[in-house]
Amino acid sequence: MKTATESKVAQTFLSVLGRRENLGTDKNVCATLLCAAIIFLAATATALADVTATGPVVAGRLENPKIIEASGLAPSRRADGILWVHNDSGNDPAIHAISPTGKHLGTVWPAGADNIDWEDIESFVLGGRAYILIADVGDNNAKRKDCSFYVIEEPDPAQLSPDKDTIVPVAWQVHVAYPDGPHDCEAVAVDPGAAPDGSEGKVYLLLKREFPNRLFTVPLKPAAVAPAVGANSAPVIPTQIAWQIGKLTEIPRPNAVQSLLPIPTGRYRGMPTGMSFSPDGRFAVVLTYGDVLLYPRREGESWLSALLRAPVVLPPHRLGQAEAVCFSRDGKSIFVTEEAVHAPLLRYDLK
Repeated sequence: MKTATESKVAQTFLSVLGRRENLGTDKNVCATLLCAAIIFLAATATALADVTATGPVVAGRLENPKIIEASGLAPSRRADGILWVHNDSGNDPAIHAISPTGKHLGTVWPAGADNIDWEDIESFVLGGRAYILIADVGDNNAKRKDCSFYVIEEPDPAQLSPDKDTIVPVAWQVHVAYPDGPHDCEAVAVDPGAAPDGSEGKVYLLLKREFPNRLFTVPLKPAAVAPAVGANSAPVIPTQIAWQIGKLTEIPRPNAVQSLLPIPTGRYRGMPTGMSFSPDGRFAVVLTYGDVLLYPRREGESWLSALLRAPVVLPPHRLGQAEAVCFSRDGKSIFVTEEAVHAPLLRYDLK
């Protein structure tokens, strides 16, 4: 996301640098080169910092009384005015459609899915079709060997009804394991990649209970493998080993006083509980118990590079146990909610 000024400075800087064989020891040219470098770096920092947000405002409250532990949010990719939300572990294996003000629009059940510990939800488009990923990757005690994510096609909004639930098939399921044993993860995001078959897509998993917080990826749609010779069963997707790609060191930590309080907004306030990439690819957002963290992404830049920088810290959400975050379909707003009956649905607007 370079500004016109940033691009112009970069071109000038590179132009001068490209003629370095003619520079010799000319002090004026060297000084010019140094100034250009300083201006370029300053312009880059300004471009990344030039993001503001208003809010949060209470856009509404979650109307559906069955949503008691909201743990993930995602925008519809088929229609404006719809968000998807789900409950945490021990609740029904269903996702709920709500309006941007929290009104109940309908409930969808992925056939055969189990809610062992659903912790995040993401929506994406692949090959012109809208999908929803449900991340069953929570593991408070770091003992699970059955973490996975389900992917369903997003239902037609016209089929949604607050008075009648909808059942949909699971398009595919991927089991996930970490190379060094089980971990707790509540923050998941999806980059579907450019290939229409999903072969370039990645699922990003940000670990919760450690600092620096390690970031892993697994394939979004791995190839299914044929069973052993003679077996009478369909091809299956083998368990995917998550690959560590980096560590996020810039997530704000609790201060000395906060560290004394054994509550989410105290000593645990730096733990990531949600993550999402904006539909237009310009931003990532990470939610912690204490903060909403925005990561601007430059054009052509990897998500890892964007996430390794210090984030833009948005005004505090001030929720007791914030665990769900997403962008709006147009990428211009961020929604946040928490685990509570009729929880407030907060909205930030990006400028």
